[in-house]
Amino acid sequence: MIVNGTPYRTVWLDERTVCAIDQRRLPHTFTIARLSTHRETAAAIRDMLVRGAPCIGATAAYGLAQAALEAPDSGFASYVRAAEALLRATRPTAQNLFFALDRVMRVIGRAANPAEARAAAVTEANELADEDVAACKAIGDNGAPLLKDGMTVLTHCNAGWLATVDWGTALAPIYVAARNGVKLTVLADETRPRSQGSKLTAWELMQEGVDVQVIADNAAGFLLSRGEIDLCITGADRIAANGDVANKIGTYEKAVVAHANGVPFYVAAPRSTFDFACATGADIPIEERDQDEVLVVSGVDANGVPRDVMIAPAGARARNPAFDVTPARYIAGLVTDEGVFDADSRALSRLADAG
Repeated sequence: MIVNGTPYRTVWLDERTVCAIDQRRLPHTFTIARLSTHRETAAAIRDMLVRGAPCIGATAAYGLAQAALEAPDSGFASYVRAAEALLRATRPTAQNLFFALDRVMRVIGRAANPAEARAAAVTEANELADEDVAACKAIGDNGAPLLKDGMTVLTHCNAGWLATVDWGTALAPIYVAARNGVKLTVLADETRPRSQGSKLTAWELMQEGVDVQVIADNAAGFLLSRGEIDLCITGADRIAANGDVANKIGTYEKAVVAHANGVPFYVAAPRSTFDFACATGADIPIEERDQDEVLVVSGVDANGVPRDVMIAPAGARARNPAFDVTPARYIAGLVTDEGVFDADSRALSRLADAG
């Protein structure tokens, strides 16, 4: 995608350095972080310098390739296994993380020697990133026909190009439709506690010239009840074999209220986000993050200086589940790189067989 006239991916490998857009600094500062070791790359995933399931997967693949490049010939296998364990432990919910690490580990394991393994790891990580770009463009092409001129679309969190390597998942159909001349208005709910909707989705859509309005999380139900939203679309962090979807906390609420008001609720994700070994959403591990994400807000003041501000009484405690699970019965369809599927095990078995 284009930022200030320059095309970017969210993450790439420059020799032994992983380069990634620092999403914690957006929308006020656009910065490329240079991660010189696999440990720094793991920290970037854990601390949400990068986020979004497909972007996490690509970053982890590059981090494991980094580890292969770092590893000495003597003790190569043990070094790489330790690096894989470190990367695997960064975040528990996003399926793409595990999908990517498994792929890179397979090619490393098939290599005849460390030199061959290093080359194979780099090649596989680059191929995985390229495949993500192609898959997300296909999601855009497959989902764009759902969007009609004049629609108002609700999205949640950030499932645009920042959440992937390029194009995005939920926003990809919006980008394709907009580039085809379809006029849309997107409502980006703020998505507390980290405000990825107001910070990232609004910034992305403004870069693309798509009409976007930020709304408070609690406004969506009211607007749905008044018929002011025509369609909802979100991304996903993991999709179970029966069509249940784990996504950013608050997705379940939006899906239930959309269903109650007869508004179709779609989920967009590449095949790499599907976990066919996971029978239902009840089996998906849900990450709980630091309570300070709820108790503190971050932004810039009138002078452009970054500030953290306490918004709760001193000593207050908080719960901070990062994701929730939306049952398949509330989902109108799953927009994938292979087409649009019903959210049920029979339909998704065809997607599983295709892989």
